[in-house]
Amino acid sequence: MQTNYEYCAALVREADRDRYLAALFAPAEHRNGLFALYAFNVEIARVRDVAREPMPGEIRLQWWREALAGERGGEAAAHPVAASLLDTLSRYGFVAAPLLELIDAHTFDLYDEPMPSAGALELYGIRTQSPVFAIAAGILRAGTPVEELATLDVSIAYALGQVLSRFGQHAARRQLYVPLDLLERHGVDVSTIFAGQTSAGLSAALAELHDIARHHLAAAQSTFAAAPAEGLPAMLPVALVGPLLRRMAGADPFRFEPLPAWRRQWQLWRAARDPRRIFAA
Repeated sequence: MQTNYEYCAALVREADRDRYLAALFAPAEHRNGLFALYAFNVEIARVRDVAREPMPGEIRLQWWREALAGERGGEAAAHPVAASLLDTLSRYGFVAAPLLELIDAHTFDLYDEPMPSAGALELYGIRTQSPVFAIAAGILRAGTPVEELATLDVSIAYALGQVLSRFGQHAARRQLYVPLDLLERHGVDVSTIFAGQTSAGLSAALAELHDIARHHLAAAQSTFAAAPAEGLPAMLPVALVGPLLRRMAGADPFRFEPLPAWRRQWQLWRAARDPRRIFAA
C-alpha cells in the first residue's frame, strides 16, 4: 500500500504542485491521506485533457463512480490512486458521497456548453472544491469531520482563481467558464473570446469576477478566524488566490503568466507561518 501512496505523492507533485507543497506543511502522519485525496482530484480534474472527447471522459468518470461505490473491486485495488483513496476514506471514517458529487460536477468540463451565470459558477466551485477542502481538513483533524458549509466561500474563491488563471487555455479550446450573464451585461460577444480578442467589456466582466473572488476570500477569512489550527494546512493553496488576482490586474487574460514556482512556494511558506495570509485579497 505504501507504494500506492508514493505513486499518489509523485502524481500530485507533478500535476498539482501547489497542493503538494501545502501538504508538506501538514504533520507527516497525515500526508499520505492528503496525497491520496489530491491525486484523486487530479485524476478527475484532468479528465478533459486526458480523454479529449466527451464519451471517453464520461466512461472514465463512471469508472470512478463505480470504484468509490465498491463496484470495481479488483480493478480499484490494482489502481494506485483508487486503492489509496479508498484506504484513506476507510481509515479516517469518511464516506464517498461528497466525492461522487465532485465527479458529477466535473462532467461539465467534458462539453463546450458555456457557464450560464455567476450563481452556476459559484455552485460549480462548491461542488468541485468543497469536498477536497473539507475532507483534507478532516484528515488533518484525525478523522473529525468538517462541515462543508464552512468551506463554501474558500471553495468558490479558489475555483474562481483557477478559472481566471486558465481563461486563455479554456478559450483556445472553446470552453467558457466566465458566466454568460456577466459577459452579456458588459456587452461581450462570445465569438470574440474564442477569437482571442480583448475588449473593454471583457476587462470589465473579468474585473467583476475578481471582485466576487475577493468577496468570498473575505467571507472565508471570517469563517476560519476561530477554526482549529490543525486543519489550516488544507487551506494553504488559497493563499495563492490573492496574489493571482493582483498579478492579473491589467494583464492580457489570454496570455497570462502565473506566478513563478519559487514565488508560489514562498507565498505558501509565508501563509503557513502566518495563517492570516491565507485569505488575504
